[in-house]
This record gives sequence, structure tokens and C-alpha cells, in this order.
Amino acid sequence: MPNFPSGLLASGDGVIGLGLIIAVVIADACCHPRSLGEGRPRSLAGYLVLMAAAGVTLGAALMITGALMTSAVMVVALAALVALVSNIKNRVLGEPLVFSDFALIGAVFKHPHFYLSALRGWQVGVIACGIILLLVMLALYSAPDLMPRLAGIVLTAGSALALRLLLAAPMWDAIARHPDIHADAHAHGLIPALLVHWARWRTLPDPDPCHAEPLAGHGKPLVIIIQCESFTDPADLWGADAPSLPGLAEARRLARQAGRLHVSGFGAYTMRTEYGVLFGREEHEIGLRRFDPFLTAHREVSYSLANRLHAAEWTSYFVHPHDLRFYGRDQLMRSAGFSALIGDETFAPPPAGAGRYVSDAALTDAIIELAGQSDGATLIYAVTIENHGPWPVSKGDQPGQSGAAYLNLLKNSDAMLTRLLAWGRSCDRPVTLCFFGDHRPSIPAVSEPAAERHTPYVVVDFPLEGAAARPIPETVDLTPAQLHHLILDVIRSRGGQG
Repeated sequence: MPNFPSGLLASGDGVIGLGLIIAVVIADACCHPRSLGEGRPRSLAGYLVLMAAAGVTLGAALMITGALMTSAVMVVALAALVALVSNIKNRVLGEPLVFSDFALIGAVFKHPHFYLSALRGWQVGVIACGIILLLVMLALYSAPDLMPRLAGIVLTAGSALALRLLLAAPMWDAIARHPDIHADAHAHGLIPALLVHWARWRTLPDPDPCHAEPLAGHGKPLVIIIQCESFTDPADLWGADAPSLPGLAEARRLARQAGRLHVSGFGAYTMRTEYGVLFGREEHEIGLRRFDPFLTAHREVSYSLANRLHAAEWTSYFVHPHDLRFYGRDQLMRSAGFSALIGDETFAPPPAGAGRYVSDAALTDAIIELAGQSDGATLIYAVTIENHGPWPVSKGDQPGQSGAAYLNLLKNSDAMLTRLLAWGRSCDRPVTLCFFGDHRPSIPAVSEPAAERHTPYVVVDFPLEGAAARPIPETVDLTPAQLHHLILDVIRSRGGQG
């Protein structure tokens, strides 16, 4: 089996090691937000963490390959892959890699269309070729020698100990209290920031359980909450000349309260908004858990909306026409107090030519059917999926014409809202309808990462009392957690207690 000449490795170990250090530093410096070309290096602590992480990775590779050159190439390739993927994500979603993204690696293989659609063809090709090349190198250029593998064990153990001590340093305490992946990656490097965030996240204590009095179900209220995929007001993307959404306009006119929902994610991270609305805890309260709150939400279920309701008086449904194993909803939502979960197995697959996902119209049918079958106090929390990307943009589209595919799906979501408003008017029981967008879409040249990320929300009470005569309510800006507490206040005002 071919191998690199042992004489070269023996005389050039130092050169290989120096080359590895330089290459890894350059790869991390290329990550956005980056220091390369700015004349300002990362922090010394960041470099030390990066070197310790490289040592752990190199030692592990040596244990596998027994060849220093092969192992060094693997480490550099891995650092370059992290930089490439992070920069792609930063371009599409306005955020570099965060440590919790690595928990979604399994989901990439289960639901590749969610992730590969964000990549350009050449990027998919580079990643695929790189993986193939590494596998070929691993097969052809590994060595049977024992000494490099023993050296790998020593290097891994020593580097791991150094890394552990570095990550426990008090200097990272401020980062743990106020995490900001952009600022932390810029100051210390992306890989060091990821490792610091991960290490401190693991030590975060759980909050004290919520001991609030459960809310009663007097009057048999019906609360319907719609978390609408990638829903936003076209005026926020295209300005005053954008097409109008009649359902959203009507809901705003009838609303008990409406306004802008200040979500932190862009183009993804549905679970951040979903967590806020379901659990009512602000991102500044949960610290490093904010990047993916679903990873630890099972430890906070006493705060969940469904668990805040009196279990003997309320029936609660979680409805999402997609695989509920995604984000672990199949387990989490049961712990969060929902009486029943309704996933994609309940819905017929979309007919040919009707799109990739279950339509909002089909979901509306299911919600109305569930509501009609419910006699007592009922909560229905539904998450839509039809308006999930990608949304192709045709070449040559004028600014006012771009995003036609997105607009068509947006109108379907608005039609859902229109139908639910009409149904609410005809209902003979107290109904509260809450409708909001989980995040804005990521569409090149149409909707790109920016400081403004808000989506609309509306809360409408039925029966309507004097709604036709009253002016459109003044808009109130909320966070997802504040929307959670607004919903609880509405339930209290309609006969709930606690």
C-alpha cells in the first residue's frame, strides 16, 4: 500500500507541524466575521484554544492513520471545511456556525433538502470532492506503524488536558453571561468561540421550576396559535408598492393586539421563535441556550404553555404536518404537556405538482376539524410547513418582480388566515386566534440578512365586540416570549385563573 516516505517524515516533522499551525490559523482567520486582512489578529487566548483543539484533532487522526502527513492534511481539511460551511451559513442566514449546529448533523442526512438548497453547485462539489479525497488519503496513505499511533495517544491526552484548562479560564465568564457569536468569533476566532460556548453551555444550571397556578378553562375557550413558516409582510421586503395580504390586513383591523414580532433568527432557526412562544423565557435569560433552546427545553417544561393550563380542564394539541422527530418535537412536546401530537402521518402527501410540503389549506382543514370536535377548553398550536424554501428567483427579474415563488406561497398562508378569521366569526364559543411568522425567508436579492428581522403577529378575539367601528389597534412590538405572556393574559381575561 503506498505511503509517504518515512525518511521525509522523520526529517520534516517540524516543518509539517509548522505548516499545520499556519494553515489552521489561516483557515480560522478566513471565517466571517474575520480578522484576515484587517490588521488585527485574534486574541492570544483564542490562538491557544485553537492550537489545543488542533492538537486533539491531530492526535486522533494519528491514532487512525499512523501517518503524520496524512493526519496533518486531514486536520487542515477539517478546519477549511468548517470555515467554508460557516461562511456559507453567514451569507445565507446572517450568522456563522454556532456550537449547537453540530447537533443537527444527523438531520442533514435525514432531511438533506433543508440544508443542501442553501448551497451553490460549486460548493456542493467542493465539499463532496474534499470528503472523497480524504477517504482516498485515509485508505492509501495510512501506515501500520505503532509509534505514530502511540504519539497520537500522548498528543491527544496532552492537548485535551490543555484545552480543558484553557476553556475553564475565568476570562471566558463574560462570554458565557452575554454570548454573541459575531463578536466572540471576531475577537477570538470561530473555532475557539464555538468551543468556549459549548464548554460553558454544558455547565449552565436549569431554572427553578415554574410554580404558577394553572389556568382554568371556564367558558370552554378555544385558543388557536398558528406559527407560520417564513411569513412576513411583503411591505417589509418590497416597500409600499408590494402586493397586499388581505387576510393580514383584516386580522390587523380586528385584532385585540397586533404588531411586530422581534425574532432573532433569519431564514431558519424556527425553534428559537417556537421556544419563546411556547416557554415564555427571553433569550437573555437563557444565555448560551439561546442558540438552540430545544436541546435543553425538556428540562424547562414547567414553563411551557400547555403545562400552564389546568390539565383536568384543557385539551391541547400540537399539530405540524412534518416529521415530528425533527428537533425532537415528538418527545419534547409530550413532556411540554400537549395531550396529543399530530404529525405528517395524519396528512395525505401533496399531489403531484402541488409542491414539496403539506399545504396550509390542508392544515387549516385539520385545525377546523379538531376545533369542531372539541367540547371543552382547547389549545391548538399549529406549525405550518408549505412556505418552506427554497424559493427560486428567475434571472432577469426586476426588483418588484423578484420572489414570485415566495409570494405565491405567502398568499396561501394569508388565505389560511382569512379562512380562520371567517371560521372564528361563525363560532359559537370564545375563540382566540394568534397568528405569527417564525422568521423571514432567505432569498438572494429579495430578502437577505439585515438588522431588521421582525415578522408580523396578530391576536384576534371572537366573538368580535364593536370591531367594525373601532380603528386599527396601535401596533405593539413584542418578543416571542412576550407573545407567550400575552396569550396567557388573554386566557386569564376570558375566565382562566392563576
